Amino acid sequence: MSSPSFQESTARTVRGVVFRSPGQEVAVTDVTLAPPGPGEVEVAVAAAGVCHSDLHVLRGEWDHPTPVVMGHEGSGVVTALGDGVTGLEVGDHVVLSWVPSCGTCRFCLAGRPAACSLVAEVVAPGGVLYDGTSRLSVGGEKAHHYLGVSSFAERVVVPASGAVKVREDAPLDVIALVGCAIATGVGAVRNTAGVEAGATVAVIGCGGVGLSCVQGARLARAGRIVAVDVVPEKLELARRLGATDAVDARDGDVVEALRALVPEGLDYVFDAIGKIETTEQSIAALGQGGAAVIVGLPPAGRTARFDPLALAEADQRILGSNYGSVDAARDIPALVDLVVSGELDVESMISARRPLDDAADALADLAAGHALRQLLTMEDRT
Repeated sequence: MSSPSFQESTARTVRGVVFRSPGQEVAVTDVTLAPPGPGEVEVAVAAAGVCHSDLHVLRGEWDHPTPVVMGHEGSGVVTALGDGVTGLEVGDHVVLSWVPSCGTCRFCLAGRPAACSLVAEVVAPGGVLYDGTSRLSVGGEKAHHYLGVSSFAERVVVPASGAVKVREDAPLDVIALVGCAIATGVGAVRNTAGVEAGATVAVIGCGGVGLSCVQGARLARAGRIVAVDVVPEKLELARRLGATDAVDARDGDVVEALRALVPEGLDYVFDAIGKIETTEQSIAALGQGGAAVIVGLPPAGRTARFDPLALAEADQRILGSNYGSVDAARDIPALVDLVVSGELDVESMISARRPLDDAADALADLAAGHALRQLLTMEDRT
């Protein structure tokens, strides 16, 4: 592929979902999008997934500068290139990554791009791009990027590493989920935990990430996969996607139920919710040498309890998994290949496709537990 040259572009007006402060609903409004700077690309968004991480910001459980254009999971088509961008061309189909790794920090150089320090210290907390500035404004006021993506908009500008090129025969709306739910869940199984064939696995929480953990465990050929949730329909779907057993968390003590199924304790338990009680359940259900993998993210400042002596004596581990420990450039195209081949069922995880104007209702349905993974689909007018 030849190196593209700088493509001239000017600021444009797009529709986007803007959040201003906890307690207020999001608003779909006009957003001014500046052209991509050096090392950045503009992407016309095809679809964006609605994720619980968005709710943490709306509820004030995570600090984030506002106003902010929401959304961090999505896919689309490259429409403009900033100076110096190589490896991408206008017209490429891409999945958006919310860890647009810099490639030069010590974590990136050590092969851990999901822990990129530039993203962790500048992009994510500041609501900005690499250079500490934003390409977004609303009514003349600076607006912030959410996790370097802001996919609840018709178009976005992201660092080039945050737009991962994928095959063009993959359905753009379906593969939007690869950018967060699929990468996080399957990655937690493959990269963070390294689940072995024949291992016993439990997944607590069968939302988009949890169901991706279930599918990751199936792909790893785990011997037993126990799904845990409070919604019967989610447990039924988990069985269709690979779970061998299901536990309805409304029926009693979850740890007792898991130990009734696997008396010696589990090799791996994935907390795909991030509540304190589910984290503690994940640790308590482990067997000898087991690992609790914390994938779901709780509100900031919460703490969980466990018995460190029991953990040490049983040679157990507690693993944090950020973004499934993925290398986005490597893992996202491979996951899209699995979607196209039918080995990963993403379509079954999509509970609704809605227009961008339905963003507030989609977030409310997610908060109420009425939805699995909803997609906001775009009609680019620009």
